[in-house]
Amino acid sequence: MQDPQRRRLLAGLGAACAAASLPFAARAAAWPDHAVNFIVPFPAGGPVDTTARFISQPLGTMWHVPTVVDNKAGAGGIVGAQAAAKSPADGYHYFFASIHHTVLPSLRGSLSYDVMTDFVPVGMGAVFPIVLVVHESVPVKSVEELIAYAKKNPGKLSYGSSGTGGGTHLAGALFNSMTGTRLQHVPYRGSAPAMQDLLGGQVQVMFADGPSAIPHLSGGKIRPLGVGNPEPSALFPGIPTIAASGVPGYEAYSWSGMLAPAGTPIDIVKRVNADMRQILSDPVTVKRMLAAGAEPKPGSPEEFEAFLQAELAKWSKVIKDAGIKVE
Repeated sequence: MQDPQRRRLLAGLGAACAAASLPFAARAAAWPDHAVNFIVPFPAGGPVDTTARFISQPLGTMWHVPTVVDNKAGAGGIVGAQAAAKSPADGYHYFFASIHHTVLPSLRGSLSYDVMTDFVPVGMGAVFPIVLVVHESVPVKSVEELIAYAKKNPGKLSYGSSGTGGGTHLAGALFNSMTGTRLQHVPYRGSAPAMQDLLGGQVQVMFADGPSAIPHLSGGKIRPLGVGNPEPSALFPGIPTIAASGVPGYEAYSWSGMLAPAGTPIDIVKRVNADMRQILSDPVTVKRMLAAGAEPKPGSPEEFEAFLQAELAKWSKVIKDAGIKVE
């Protein structure tokens, strides 16, 4: 006959095993019951950080817990990604990735994390349109005319970017690849100095991010020809897509979306995604994000996963074909 202490121990183990076999929703009905953390791998004030705050703050209100945005900037987004990949997969840690994280594997080679295996997609957050603009001196008024002019004058046109390997650089490299043009790349330390040289005519073309371009579109110094989004952009009304202007299939824009450490319970992932989609469809949030140069882009985890796979493949080919290297 078993002694009472052993019977109590076995009974406790049995109860624990039974609890572990319950669906996650039953075991964690109280989730979340404390602060939820969001790593942003860039400095405060940038587009990814802004998107994280537009999403995380309303989530905190919905969940009745604090939400903390932790800016871990460095190495073009690598420092934050490394920290996020090592975070506990407990439903309380998330990471806002960007286009950089589908470009870095091809630019940097070996990384200490894998964006597809060390994380699970939660959902897309926002898209930041890229608009193709030319200096007023360039005698073209459409994407088709720019392609024809560039081919007749190979090497004559230069395009400025925010830096080698960034979204505005790769947008131009993709354009060259798809059109057979030879726009010469001139990298700058950020979008602002690149835009200043475009306004001054030192470079003639730019695949500019929205916040850099919008303030100057009414001044007459630059002329917008097309946006890199697959569909017309609410931020650039009346401006056609590059894809519909002679370059079928062209897509180039910056973006930000939420990931969680691999192993995060799928029940929580689905809950966070559903709440994100609700926030990104709210008219007040949409208006605020558009005013900040971001287009809300709600979608499912599966859609975000397919998008990440497509981005990795696309930019890998562009980088290889153009021979882009980061020193």
